[in-house]
Amino acid sequence: MSDAAPPSSLAPLKGPVFRMLWLAWLAANVTMWMNDVAAAWLMTSLTDSAVMVALVQAASTLPVFVLGLPSGALADIVDRRKYFAVTQLWVASVALVLCVLAIADGLSAPLLLALTFANGIGMAMRWPVFAAIVPEVVPRPELPAALALNGVAMNMSRVIGPVVAGTLLAGAGSEFVFALNAVLSVVAFVLILRWQSQRRASALPGERFVGAMRVGLQHVMQSPRMRVVLVRIFLFFLQSTSLTALLPLVARGLGGGAGTFTLLLAAMGAGAIATALYLPRLRQEVGRDEFVRWGTLTHAAASIAAALSPTLWLSVPAMMVAGMAWIATANSLTLAAQMALPNWVRARGMSVYQMALMGGSAAGAALWGQVAGLTSVPTSIVCAAVAGPVALFATRRLSVGGSEDEDFSPARPSGLVPVPAVEPNPDDGPVMVTVEYLIDPTRSADFHAVMQDTRRARLRQGVLSWGLFRDAAVPGRYIEYFLDESWVEHLRRHERFTIADAGLRERRLEFHLGDEPPRVQRYLGEVTE
Repeated sequence: MSDAAPPSSLAPLKGPVFRMLWLAWLAANVTMWMNDVAAAWLMTSLTDSAVMVALVQAASTLPVFVLGLPSGALADIVDRRKYFAVTQLWVASVALVLCVLAIADGLSAPLLLALTFANGIGMAMRWPVFAAIVPEVVPRPELPAALALNGVAMNMSRVIGPVVAGTLLAGAGSEFVFALNAVLSVVAFVLILRWQSQRRASALPGERFVGAMRVGLQHVMQSPRMRVVLVRIFLFFLQSTSLTALLPLVARGLGGGAGTFTLLLAAMGAGAIATALYLPRLRQEVGRDEFVRWGTLTHAAASIAAALSPTLWLSVPAMMVAGMAWIATANSLTLAAQMALPNWVRARGMSVYQMALMGGSAAGAALWGQVAGLTSVPTSIVCAAVAGPVALFATRRLSVGGSEDEDFSPARPSGLVPVPAVEPNPDDGPVMVTVEYLIDPTRSADFHAVMQDTRRARLRQGVLSWGLFRDAAVPGRYIEYFLDESWVEHLRRHERFTIADAGLRERRLEFHLGDEPPRVQRYLGEVTE
């Protein structure tokens, strides 16, 4: 690991823009936790079914899995500031509906699940856009600290939200929780509107919605690092969500009420906050893979201790340890995802990451809720805890890295942007590009390895197809071809060129013989009857 001193854990908060957006994020997460706590506790009074109680968390997280990619595409192609603000109005509206129905005593278990799902839509909309905004407003060296502070906000909300919700549930009623949610959502809306964002400069028309989703998904699927991160985050939340999903029943098993449930959640949040503040320094000594490995094992052990503990005073420290392990693992995986994505596709990439996270959470809540219904709550949590290390062992060869992150800063090398003799219309196409290489035939194996990296890079940039052909008559002569959807997409791909792409281009050019660079030709598709 590097010997350079990391930025202070609180350094990003010195920037007024990040500080304001962080406060908005904190308020947004407080409303999320207040809603989930109130809904989960209210569900225990509406039904005795362990499955229905667990499904509250599934209903809250499932929209992220279903709507993650569309929301990420919107966040990449529209004004991120306005989009972020609209998400808060959505959450406020749902909270008002819940408040009115709670006052009128008109909530049933299925209706509560439906409105919890609607509230989850707001989270599905806001998470990708905020994930994309953060790297724009903090310097790259401060990004790990900024992501840790986002974890602090989430876990402060894990403390503040349940404490406030538990107090209101015990002393006033669920309708007051939902009313306060609406107020806080409006506060977050105002904070977001105060941010004067800079629009991304481009002379090209905006991406189309469906095409943006295709490119975003294709980019993630062609990124080896992102594929590993998706597997890791899905498996971790599939295991870890059993504890939080069944926590209301754990609290009841200890003989407690809403206050006990709130205390257990607050303990988990406190452990996470304490650890998050030290993560930038710990990262100097511990790699991401080690954080994921030990975090998963520690969370599993803490979950078993919390589930089997006979008293509250043993469960509370176990929940604190679970929170420490949770933030160390989740933050490491989030950082790995952020560092694997360029800015132009960041919201879409993080939305797919969010889909994997929430998909694991929703599947885990439903699965372990069913196991609890067939056996018991402690048995279900123990089974989930055992599944974590088993999955970790089965995927032990997968690495999220950390020491060799690619530089995805924009690059504009000269000589690559096409200058056609006759300017095509933006929608003309498809566009086929060919690149002719002449290499030493004895180096063909190494050339093929570099061209495999090139294939993934071209596909990540959005090309429809790619191929490499060898000349049967001239040894060492190769033709690379790739296909863009249209002329504007061809131009857009040049805007996506990064320093990492420039480095890969230099690796290709090292194989090319002759003083002239490889010959590049572009062909526009024609419609034939």
